[in-house]
Amino acid sequence: MKLRAKIPACPAGRKNQRLKIKILLFTLCFLYLPFCVAAQDRHSSQYVSKAWALQGKKQFEELYKIIDECISKFSTEAERLAKPLRNFPSKGDEKNFSVMNDVATCYFIKAESLRSEKKIKDAENNFQIIIDKYPYAQAFDPRGWYWSLKEKAELAIIKIKNQGCLPIPVDTPDQEIKVKLYDSGSEFPVNYAKYGKFKGRGTKDYKYVINDPIGLAKATGEGIYPNTTSLKFDPEYVRLKKKLFKINHWEILNSRDFNTAFYKWNVAPEASAVKQFNIAEILEKSGYIKQAIKAYHAILVHYPQSYGWTYWHTPWYVGKAAIYRIQYLLKNNPDLGFRLKNASIQLINGYDNNVRNDIFVVNPGELVKIPFWKRNFSKNMRCNLKRMKFRKIVYSRGEKIKLVKYNTGDWQMLINNKPFILKAITYSPSRVGESPDNSTLENWTTQDTNDNGIIDAPYESWVDKNRNNVQDPDEKKVGDFQLMKQMGVNSLRLYHQPFELNKKILGQMYQKYGIYILLGDFLGKYTLGSQADWETGTDYDNPEHQENMLKSIKKMVLEFRDEPYVLIWLLGNENVYGLGCNADKKPASFFKFANKAALLIKSLDPQKRPVAIVSGDTLFLDVFAKNCPDIDIYGLNAYRGRYGFSDVWDEVKRTADKPVIITEYGAPSYGMGYTNKEREQYQADYHKACWLNIECNSAGFGAGNSLGGIAFEWLDEWWKAYEPDCHDWHRLSAGPFLDGYFYEEWFGICGQGQGKNSPFLRQLKKSYYTYKELWN
Repeated sequence: MKLRAKIPACPAGRKNQRLKIKILLFTLCFLYLPFCVAAQDRHSSQYVSKAWALQGKKQFEELYKIIDECISKFSTEAERLAKPLRNFPSKGDEKNFSVMNDVATCYFIKAESLRSEKKIKDAENNFQIIIDKYPYAQAFDPRGWYWSLKEKAELAIIKIKNQGCLPIPVDTPDQEIKVKLYDSGSEFPVNYAKYGKFKGRGTKDYKYVINDPIGLAKATGEGIYPNTTSLKFDPEYVRLKKKLFKINHWEILNSRDFNTAFYKWNVAPEASAVKQFNIAEILEKSGYIKQAIKAYHAILVHYPQSYGWTYWHTPWYVGKAAIYRIQYLLKNNPDLGFRLKNASIQLINGYDNNVRNDIFVVNPGELVKIPFWKRNFSKNMRCNLKRMKFRKIVYSRGEKIKLVKYNTGDWQMLINNKPFILKAITYSPSRVGESPDNSTLENWTTQDTNDNGIIDAPYESWVDKNRNNVQDPDEKKVGDFQLMKQMGVNSLRLYHQPFELNKKILGQMYQKYGIYILLGDFLGKYTLGSQADWETGTDYDNPEHQENMLKSIKKMVLEFRDEPYVLIWLLGNENVYGLGCNADKKPASFFKFANKAALLIKSLDPQKRPVAIVSGDTLFLDVFAKNCPDIDIYGLNAYRGRYGFSDVWDEVKRTADKPVIITEYGAPSYGMGYTNKEREQYQADYHKACWLNIECNSAGFGAGNSLGGIAFEWLDEWWKAYEPDCHDWHRLSAGPFLDGYFYEEWFGICGQGQGKNSPFLRQLKKSYYTYKELWN
């Protein structure tokens, strides 16, 4: 007030000048605000990182000081951000709420630490603060997803009251309600040439022009473009119409009420191609196979250039997915007597996350009849026989273990000049209660919990045949190595980080059970090998990080190059997705360095074993092809659903001309609203479809460039979703599985029962027996 009194009156010109200065100052403040917030965010996140580290070391006194300081500094801002929220921030918007998330996470770490110190009442109070003040706060898991702090706090309180783990829900399946279709259309397949004109087939200028929309609508039937009329007269739609607006279309999509889902998706506010795809899937689940094929084909005809987005915010090309759905349905329903001829969608510039530079070369193909005798033949064959004779080797590399290419374009691995296809599995038999998050995860290659001088999981596991969680007299020790041999496994995927591998036990595994290892270095993923701090992550342009990673690789090769059980060297693990490294931001730098790493391996390995990258699906495949001439195999982790891997084989053949290994694939044996029998059957069917797709693109078949696959994984790992003492059954990220979600702790081919007999008990799931049949 005094200051204002001292300011003399100004003429109008000076008033305007002062107004301009005020506006300028306001603008500068406004522009500067994001930087202030960003700085504050970084500061709050540093507290969280420090708190997690201290919790792992159990340095509770220092931990509480750090947390209390963070809460004191940032709780006002956190509460301001939390107050207006009525739901979780949308995907990609989480960073705008990082202060809120960090404060809530600090409360959570504090509560967990108090609980571990048996200060139960104080722990409950801190959990309750999260529930009351920050119901939409989320913590980021380094494995790649956000999880609800409120949900975990509520579960923690229930556990405290129940003095133990939460029970896995009893099998109480939801009622399956199938679609009651009113109008199935007049044609199968639809003869699109009768109702319009195809222009530019096989070019980037493709389009289909409808001349007779009424006739086409009659032919397609309800729910299939351009038929929007039948829905209005459908008695079931009329009955449900008033309540549809209250239903979330994404939630109902993953339910077993296919009937309501069908009508909801017909009116859902989504892109036409996405609507049509999900309507096709609902029809398929309801047993309307012809209608589903027509709906998928409508996408190829009308919307081949469309895309959606995955949970990980990578593009999902609807038309390409539709092609392989049609092929799958026709192959598995040979009595229909049709095949999809000449359908293709070639995508130029489609290996990055930028959809604006995409160019589509489209041919929607057509459904044509198959002669009757061919239907019976293909029905009894796993793959369609092709190119089995007159092959000549045009490229060969390696000694005992060779990669060869034939004049037909096929690739094959030979061991001692005999064909070898990888029937591999990821093996990490972690004990219930252990977790890398709290530094308790032990090295399975040396773990001997009963101190009898025998390594636990490989030699002392036993099969709980009747699943009563008790070792009955007839349930003798058999060991994982023997179980895997009986299943048909010939290789395990292992990494030489972060634990030192027990070479003696790996030698025994090879000599007695004939199982090789695929040995890898993480190449800076999760900062392993680079020695970078987590917040910064591995920088593939950083000379110091590069030097550290090359030292790690050199150590691996020198230690294992003379071991006969090493089959392939692996580099990385989905580095292109980021998380602890910047390969997603600098893919060219990453792949150039990966090639440098491959050259180092080849200079050190006298046996010239193949070197493979382990990438994330086909993201940046074109960048790989350009920068990795010395990497022999394109390996990719891929979760594309129970229809196999669609066009992976042709894409790699066309873009990089390398052999392919699916280095990770699988499905959880859990899904909300299903019985345990249904869940295990789904997992088994998923694995079977994926394996047959791998097999049917090996040398002599399909694209001819498949070398095999690595199923994920041998044993359920209880630490992956949060509580290492509990088999967590809560949904994590969205995924192409039974109820539409990932359940990270349920990917095992074997389970650990109730966990009390870990690491010894094995409950063999349906998938185990499926592979036993496929791989033997």
